[in-house]
Amino acid sequence: MLVVTARNRPGPWVAPTAIALAVVVVGNEFGWWAWQLNHHALNLAGDLPLFPCDVAGFAAAFALWLRRQALVEMTWFWGIAGTVNGVISPDISDHFPSYVYFQYFLQHGAIPAAALFLVLGLRMYPRPWSSVRALGLVVLLLAVDALVNLWTGGNYMFLRTAPPGTNLLGLFGAWPWYIVGGTVLAVIFFAALELPFRISDLVRARSKTSPYPRSASQPSPLPPPGR
Repeated sequence: MLVVTARNRPGPWVAPTAIALAVVVVGNEFGWWAWQLNHHALNLAGDLPLFPCDVAGFAAAFALWLRRQALVEMTWFWGIAGTVNGVISPDISDHFPSYVYFQYFLQHGAIPAAALFLVLGLRMYPRPWSSVRALGLVVLLLAVDALVNLWTGGNYMFLRTAPPGTNLLGLFGAWPWYIVGGTVLAVIFFAALELPFRISDLVRARSKTSPYPRSASQPSPLPPPGR
């Protein structure tokens, strides 16, 4: 609904809507920490905002608030390629209607919603090579998470063990092969998320250089008269 409305009826409503969605994303993250603290379960090994979905959530919030292209691109690639997988194969032990259930799916639903709203709704399309830059940030987070895992004994970015249940990482076997397989999948997904925009760029470039530009509703032009 946000995407269709933003494309067809842009206007003053866009800014407060984007801020409201940003508040939902960040508030949901802080709500999780408050719930963990209230249940005496808050710990460095699992509750630092170092999972890709946590980082993508804050990137999405800042992208919605500031409308900076780099943040929008990070939200697009991380939110669609990564966070959506958390909806398809959730890593959650609680069931409906627990708070953890709603918190998990709100997080993993709001981030892709923000990505779609920004890129497809507000037409803030990824720039050339943006997928490579987004992958570079993934590698940076991987290095940070590896160090934090050594320090805390945690499993950030699932570098120690794959998430439980049925998921894409489970297709590649035990450690460390699921990390290799997940890296290959990330490259493929990120490239696929950029490809439509690069094809669109090529089509627009060819239409601008065509000697006979025409709209789709116009018939093909007649050839120029001979001498």
